[in-house]
Amino acid sequence: MTTTDSLRRRIVAAYMMFAFFVSLVFAVIAALAVEGIEEKLVDERLMEVARWAVPRHGAGMSVQMPAGLTYHHGEDVPRSLRGLPHGVREITVDGTDLHVLSDRDEHGEYVVVDHDSEYEKIEIVVYSMFAAVLLAFLTCSMILARYLANSIVTPIARLAQAVEQRKDDLPCLERKDELGKLARAFADRTGELEQFLNRERFFTGDVSHELRTPLTVISGAAEVIMARTADDAALHAPAERIYRAAREAADVTTVLLQLARSPQGKGGPAHSMAALAEAEVARCQALVAGKPVTLRYAGGSDFMAHGARELLQAAIGNLLRNACAYTEQGEVLVRLEQDCVVVEDTGPGLPAAALARLRGEALPENDGVSSGSGLGLGLVQRTCKYLGLQLQVRQREGGGTRFDIHFPGLTQS
Repeated sequence: MTTTDSLRRRIVAAYMMFAFFVSLVFAVIAALAVEGIEEKLVDERLMEVARWAVPRHGAGMSVQMPAGLTYHHGEDVPRSLRGLPHGVREITVDGTDLHVLSDRDEHGEYVVVDHDSEYEKIEIVVYSMFAAVLLAFLTCSMILARYLANSIVTPIARLAQAVEQRKDDLPCLERKDELGKLARAFADRTGELEQFLNRERFFTGDVSHELRTPLTVISGAAEVIMARTADDAALHAPAERIYRAAREAADVTTVLLQLARSPQGKGGPAHSMAALAEAEVARCQALVAGKPVTLRYAGGSDFMAHGARELLQAAIGNLLRNACAYTEQGEVLVRLEQDCVVVEDTGPGLPAAALARLRGEALPENDGVSSGSGLGLGLVQRTCKYLGLQLQVRQREGGGTRFDIHFPGLTQS
């Protein structure tokens, strides 16, 4: 999972976005409040001074202003302050910020100037405090967001890890919230699937075990008939076909018994894949007898693979039998590449449904009851999965199919 797909990151981002917008709203409210207070304090202060100074100046009395305030009337108004619109405004003169009230009475124009308003300093302090509070709020929001994200995501991650590792005891089962419901649903579903898989494995094992005895009897009887009809080709050939079919069925039951057992890891004796491939090619020569098809082993770099011999043989043999059955002319070729066994043919290629099943893709809508791949390819796929092999299939240019069985981690040069 990438960082951008992390649920923890999404929770933190959503919480921080909420905190940012809340901070922005409060910042706007604070700015409006500060400006409102400025208008209330400074502007009304200048107006109050004007109401006191104008009548005194008109009466010829002395107008003594508090420190930081000046009153100018008529010709005494500085040139930089003349002609201002009536009202209170903030202007800058020679780099100095001034609050100026400009108006006129019956004697002429006058201004009241606040040269050294303490409110500017107070305003800076207030904005600094607001900035510090917002920064602290965002920091606390980040800490709280990470805490909440960890509180939510960590149990989910533990549950996912337990399910992935197939642990018997899942965490969070005792919780009363939605996570507890999810954990209990996982436990129930896992139990159902385990029971189903056990039933399937036991059924496959029982059926395979029960078939071994009659297949052994059939093989033995076919051998006797073959021995007694060695000089009669009309009887010897059917007996040989019966024997070969019984042996193949016995091999299938052996593979099914192996697959019905729990995997014992990737260990096991090492086998030469060249020897196994040559042996399977020799066994399948009878399948192309009488057909314009050549079955041959093309060699390649030999390597050793660890695993049950029966399963390794079944993986190659079933591919060969399937290729020989559906190839009417041309050739079926087996060769070794680096850590890989390749089986390719010049047959008609796999049906779309069989190809989709092997690749794990969605089946076509017009898929019938049978995909035309038979039991062999299904056994190959299950065998590869059991041994941890990788099965790749693709259609050859000009017709036919190519199968690659890769042996990651099971090979030894």
